[in-house]
Amino acid sequence: MADKSRQPGNPTGADNTAKDPEDWKTGDEPMTGAQRSYLHTLAAEAGEKVDDELTKAQAAQRIEELQRKTGRGRS
Repeated sequence: MADKSRQPGNPTGADNTAKDPEDWKTGDEPMTGAQRSYLHTLAAEAGEKVDDELTKAQAAQRIEELQRKTGRGRS
């Protein structure tokens, strides 16, 4: 599969597929199993607790917070 970030019309290679979780059409659905698992991993590393009732959008935002705190994920 081609790297869409390097296709014509995106000369910088920046990822333009990211969408703010608050704008997700399915953001109010319960978080996915993958989100739950990763959240628990990050929370354990950060010494924090996880609310298992988060929505997909809330979980995505919490993952970003915990990634910043733990130094995992995005650079």
